[in-house]
Amino acid sequence: MEKIDLTSDVALSRIVYGMWRLGDDADTSPAHVRAKIDACLEQGITTFDHADIYGGYTAEGIFGAAMREDPSLRDQMEIVTKCDIIVSAGRHSHRKVKHYDTSRAHIEASVETSLRELATDRIDLLLIHRPDPLMDHHETGAVLDDLVASGKVRAVGVSNFRPRDWELLQSAMKTPLVTNQIEISLGCLAPFTNGDLAFHQRQSQPPMAWSPLGGGALMTGEGPVQAVLDEIAQAQGVDRAAVATAFLLAHPARIIPVMGTNNLERIAKLSDALKVQIDRETWFRLYEAGLGQEVP
Repeated sequence: MEKIDLTSDVALSRIVYGMWRLGDDADTSPAHVRAKIDACLEQGITTFDHADIYGGYTAEGIFGAAMREDPSLRDQMEIVTKCDIIVSAGRHSHRKVKHYDTSRAHIEASVETSLRELATDRIDLLLIHRPDPLMDHHETGAVLDDLVASGKVRAVGVSNFRPRDWELLQSAMKTPLVTNQIEISLGCLAPFTNGDLAFHQRQSQPPMAWSPLGGGALMTGEGPVQAVLDEIAQAQGVDRAAVATAFLLAHPARIIPVMGTNNLERIAKLSDALKVQIDRETWFRLYEAGLGQEVP
């Protein structure tokens, strides 16, 4: 599978496996998690996307339990994780209000916890999970620079940032931000026209796409989008998920979809998206179905 370079020594697989729902599975044993990892690696999906908050702050530890049983897995993958969201759950169950924390102390503590939970000595890509309206960009930028300099983190980026949020943080940093993980799908088309994709495409910063299947909504029910997905999927011998993912892969911004499912059969088919041919007219058929109207 193709890799997308973020820096001279950090590259992500063209499709990323996301751990958002890892803790929701009925089976969270190391053996079952290992089966998911193996299903990804067999397809060339080498990048695994985490966040400290996933599973109420449990998902990183669930993944780490499988890693501890076979430490050799670490050199076969890239690990992404995120920090700054605090909710009343797990180790933060004493918190009274959901909030964001981009202070040096919190980011450093989060990284140390993630390293321990994930059973690794390095994070390949650390993302600030949500824009913090109380962010001191000098403090946040400095700690991200220091984490990269320490070797604990190899590259840094953000998630859910708008261009001005990105520019504010980057203005206080020596290390380049390398990606922005935002919601993009046939059910969330705004980034194609609101300037988000254009901003990163202009700077050759490949964006990551969370919820590329619209939280599963694109895979269920019937409607204009599903009808076009089904037509293309049937013609090319794949399923809706492959076509919806290929729609993102076809964009010149080099969008990196983050796919999340606990179903081993579906995990094994994630790379089917690479088989789908999406020409310009097909892309616009899907785009217009998502818009619910012709383009102007």
